Amino acid sequence: MTGEAPLRFAGMPGLFRRARALWRGFARGIAGYMPKGLYARALLILILPMVILQSVIAYFFMERHWQLVTFRLSAAVVQDVAAIMDAYSLNPRDETRIALRKIAGARLGLDVDLLPGAQLPPPLPKPFFSLLDRALSRELSTQIQRPYWIDTVGRSNLIEIRILMDGAVLRVVTHRNSAYASNSHIFLIWMIGSSLVLLAVAVAFLRNQIRPILRLAGAAEDYGKGREADFRPHGAREVRQAGYAFFEMRRRIERAIEQRTAMLNGVSHDLRTILTRFKLSLALMEESAEIEALRKDVDEMQRMLEDYLAFARGDSGEVAAPADMRALLDDLKADAERHGHETRVNFTGDSMVTVRPDAFKRCLSNLVGNAQRHGDRIAIEAARDQRFLTVHVDDDGPGIPAENREDVFRPFFRLDEARNQDEGGSGLGLAIARDIARSHGGDVILADSPLGGLRASVRVPV
Repeated sequence: MTGEAPLRFAGMPGLFRRARALWRGFARGIAGYMPKGLYARALLILILPMVILQSVIAYFFMERHWQLVTFRLSAAVVQDVAAIMDAYSLNPRDETRIALRKIAGARLGLDVDLLPGAQLPPPLPKPFFSLLDRALSRELSTQIQRPYWIDTVGRSNLIEIRILMDGAVLRVVTHRNSAYASNSHIFLIWMIGSSLVLLAVAVAFLRNQIRPILRLAGAAEDYGKGREADFRPHGAREVRQAGYAFFEMRRRIERAIEQRTAMLNGVSHDLRTILTRFKLSLALMEESAEIEALRKDVDEMQRMLEDYLAFARGDSGEVAAPADMRALLDDLKADAERHGHETRVNFTGDSMVTVRPDAFKRCLSNLVGNAQRHGDRIAIEAARDQRFLTVHVDDDGPGIPAENREDVFRPFFRLDEARNQDEGGSGLGLAIARDIARSHGGDVILADSPLGGLRASVRVPV
């Protein structure tokens, strides 16, 4: 016996693994049909156990109580009919028939009549679901064992039973509730009604619990888009705790940005002082080719310094407001045409979009300026739908290889001379554009242009 035990349980781990794999596959299959929202899932958690519980209770009620009571009442009615038949069979006279009819009507609630020489009517169609019909049929077949005919549906509140006797037909009419538990449905109505009331109360309370979570999600989404959110933590303790954690996270981010900006402003102040000294010194010197070259270098340093500050600051101090995208794109088109570039603008949808206007204009200006430096023709296409604003800036320049399209978004990254993104610049144009787009909750991606050059696409939520 000791040697057989290991053999008996040797395959159990493999069986458990197969069962677990089957359960996981079943769970993954069901997950595709489950609701994705927290509100719908919480409702399902409330409704599903209630439905299962009510179904089990209803089944056992129907099976044990309703059916049992109906069969017992039907058996009692059939016993009364059988007693009348036995009494008449012992003394088959008219006086007996009259006496039995009076006794049955006064004591048993039965309307009894004897039809001499009659025959049973043709059988009626069976009802689809009739517990009473099945119960009476079983009791008549068991207790009386004679040909019979019953009608449980002709008159809703009455039951008619006909039994073939020797030379006559016994006709019995009684009330339905004498053989049928007719008030049992009241229990089901109360059960379903109370469930609906409880469900309505649960839905109302659940909606109040879900609303703070939705507001917190909306506040986080607005903050990701660079907008001010009017949000105050409320609701359950855990939801309020999450709201306070969101506020603390936002304060830390803003404090880090303020510290970085303050530090860079201090550095820029010192550098600007030095650059101003350079400019004054150059202004006092006599004009020459070397002095002109130095003056250009100082101006370039000044412009690069401004680019560094703009990239580090990210224009975070600006407040989001509705802006007319059509007018903004027309301004970019006019600026590009002043620099001698053929420019085309196409806009579809509602032109009013909530963004940080100056920052978003800088984002598009960097992309259009990049197209101006490397192409002759520029096409700007924008579309706004219910969820996103998408702007495509196309040029007919040499383009950027696919393997370098993510690298050019890195600060200070430069390609070779064949395609220098920020020729004469700091290498921050595309980095600033993507930083601004992402501060609005969107992004900037690069692709091949229909014009043969580069396509820069900005997509931000509205």
